[in-house]
Amino acid sequence: MEASRDISRLIEIMKALRDPQSGCPWDIVQTFETIKPYTIEEAYEVADAIERKDLDDLCEELGDLLLQVVYHAQMAEEAGEFSFGDVVHAVTRKMIRRHPHVFAISDVDTPDAVKVQWDEIKAEEKRERAERRARRGIEEDFKAGYLGSVQRSQPALTEALKLQQRAAKVGFDWSEAEPILDKIEEEIGELREALRGGQKDKVKDELGDLIFALVNIGRHVDADPEDALRGTNTKFRSRFRHIETELQKSGETLEAAPLERMEELWQAAKSGER
Repeated sequence: MEASRDISRLIEIMKALRDPQSGCPWDIVQTFETIKPYTIEEAYEVADAIERKDLDDLCEELGDLLLQVVYHAQMAEEAGEFSFGDVVHAVTRKMIRRHPHVFAISDVDTPDAVKVQWDEIKAEEKRERAERRARRGIEEDFKAGYLGSVQRSQPALTEALKLQQRAAKVGFDWSEAEPILDKIEEEIGELREALRGGQKDKVKDELGDLIFALVNIGRHVDADPEDALRGTNTKFRSRFRHIETELQKSGETLEAAPLERMEELWQAAKSGER
């Protein structure tokens, strides 16, 4: 089999990888749930390539993201739900429907008018989708009520921030930061207790509560938690690179270096930033 510019070749490759008799042992056992983290990761890698203005990388990352779409469509086809062709049909139908001023007769000719028309069409599509899901018996409790407008299809930190912002509009909020710090200390105590109990699910639950409280303090001090964490990630990369470089200079390796030695170099890197 050879590479091709035709999407049908990629679909053919995925079918071969998923073949129960002759496919790849790893690919065969994957599910929507196990593939989901890779799908999210590939989307972030596309965004990273764009931020770095690396168009060569962008081409490759878009291919990896497309593979994820084909992967999910193949599993859905195996389950008798839909195929890749159905995915393409759905999105082409949606784009044509949402742009009647381009693909049909319409008197919309300004950006503002296009936005109003787009919102009206999306609202109609949302109603139709809800009806389809209801006919299939699919629950949508998370979309009900006051917080239903906060989308789940976004990073968890962002979702937490928007949930808190939405609740704050009706007064469900602290008036100052100090009580939130007390709440964080309370959550740390509950996490310690869960760790002592050795219950994995409880530990996960308490960790989530702690992170949610940390997002809340970020909101109150006007520090976006996603940006704050990215900044810390950048610092961690830089300091760890310093550890690695200094160890190499002295003929040491990361694998063999004791924690005390690495901590010493970490503190040196930290001091150098001041």
